[in-house]
Amino acid sequence: MPGTIKSVCVVWLLLVSVLFCSRLAGVRAVSICTNAHAGCHVLSLANLFDRVIQHSTRMHSITNDLHSEFEQYFLPSQNHVGRVSHNCHTSTIITPNGKGNAQRLAREELTRVILMLLVAWRDPLWHFHQSMSHQHDFNNFSSNKALQMSDMVHELRKGVEKVAEKMQKLGIIKTSVSKPAPPEAVQLADGARWHLMKDYDLLYCFRRDSNKIHNYLKLLKCRIVPEHGC
Repeated sequence: MPGTIKSVCVVWLLLVSVLFCSRLAGVRAVSICTNAHAGCHVLSLANLFDRVIQHSTRMHSITNDLHSEFEQYFLPSQNHVGRVSHNCHTSTIITPNGKGNAQRLAREELTRVILMLLVAWRDPLWHFHQSMSHQHDFNNFSSNKALQMSDMVHELRKGVEKVAEKMQKLGIIKTSVSKPAPPEAVQLADGARWHLMKDYDLLYCFRRDSNKIHNYLKLLKCRIVPEHGC
């Protein structure tokens, strides 16, 4: 009798697992897109903005955490903010300074600035993660944060490209900004200047730029869909 009950329990657990996996596969099969296609869940522009802003918030929060850990481990009594403020490899990207200037910038230009910043950080963050993985003073949790930042930049760029595509189809912007000029055309850095930066300097610069990206996205949303949470 106990053996029979055990067999029934095993079968029941297997059925539950199959049903759960089928349900999960069904959820994953529905992709997010900006146009109506079969098997595609179409989001409104406001929802797309909400998603990229939430993603940007998480990315900036992780950056702040890792920056604080760096200061705790390597810079217990030093303030490097002034020293690195003009050494960021993205300094050649012209960004609006302050909320007023950002609001005066054309929608297309502000979107393009966001994408250019994200493109500029793709390779540096990957190499930063590689460097972190060899830092014996840091634990695996901190190294994973570095990898997470690299992945989040890639995902955020794809999300912003979807926002730009949606804005263009709705006639909010007239030109395509989903594919910004390559780094060499934008002159992001003289001879890949980020290669010469120390890890702390690189992290400081990314924290600064991730804050810019976050603020620009919120401003852009409030200019285009002000009725949704602005």
